[in-house]
Amino acid sequence: MTDKSDSSRSIPKPPHPLERICPLPWEHPVSVKEAEELKRRQQEIMANPSYVEPDQDVSFIHEDALRGVRLQLDYSKAETTMNNYGIHHAIVVFGSTRLKDEKLAKVEHELVLAKLAADPANSFLKQQVRLSERQVELSRYYEVGRQLGQLVGQAGHGPQDSSLVIMTGGGPGGMEAANRGAYEVGARSVGLNITLPREQYPNPYITPGLCFQFHYFALRKLHFMKRAVALVALPGGYGTFDELFGALTLIQTRKIAPIPVVLVGESFWRDVVNFERLLDYGNIDPEDMNLFWYAETAQEVWHGIREWHRSNGTDIFDGEGRIQPRKTASLRTDPI
Repeated sequence: MTDKSDSSRSIPKPPHPLERICPLPWEHPVSVKEAEELKRRQQEIMANPSYVEPDQDVSFIHEDALRGVRLQLDYSKAETTMNNYGIHHAIVVFGSTRLKDEKLAKVEHELVLAKLAADPANSFLKQQVRLSERQVELSRYYEVGRQLGQLVGQAGHGPQDSSLVIMTGGGPGGMEAANRGAYEVGARSVGLNITLPREQYPNPYITPGLCFQFHYFALRKLHFMKRAVALVALPGGYGTFDELFGALTLIQTRKIAPIPVVLVGESFWRDVVNFERLLDYGNIDPEDMNLFWYAETAQEVWHGIREWHRSNGTDIFDGEGRIQPRKTASLRTDPI
């Protein structure tokens, strides 16, 4: 038996990856005879939302049954992006949206004083003067946040090293201060914004590409804690309290491995939160008073965080000052 030579076989020419010589049947919208009616029907079919691909159908994605998918997307976009930037650690900074740069606070105070001088009996303006005085007093903590952002931004291998970053809620005030400090030394920083009924704009000092907008507070909180190696709370209101006490609860219950928590502005915090009374009532234990400490300056905050990690055996930096990959603690570190 004689085998046919391979060279005698006709090998077809590879087809074009997209184009065809003869169009397929469905590439013709309709036949010529039935043109108008069938075109109308096809257009009606294609205009219906059911014809839109699921990932392109915004209305479908926002249906109640797709909540799980939305939760996954809320988590995955920020997670994937931060991984791509090589972000391992974050110093998370919270603080009031009402904290102002000292110069701005003083200008606004002078404006209110001028209005009151023109209308000295106005009780509303009197109240505004008192509030603006407080804002001038608190403005020094805006500078603390700004200087802390600079210290963190200069850590490790320099500004372009994203292993350790400042992370904030992305808004104005205390959050802006920390992002601003990182920006001023050329370092990257992260902002986690949240969609609200009244539109919120990110502060302009966050690194483009590292500002995320969340639909769910829960997923935003998760990302705050996932890479946090320290939490710093400047004077703030409900939002700051929410994040602070959420973190303290996670640490108290050991849902996450302990991290340093620093409250900036001892007089403010002691005035608005009486932790000692919680202890007196038996609602917390003595050891829970050691889950945080107070600081007044950025250098004091940064030094305290470094010392805490050294004593805990989880130093952020190795012996040569390089930022180390995040260590796996013996305790659970994932907040969910």
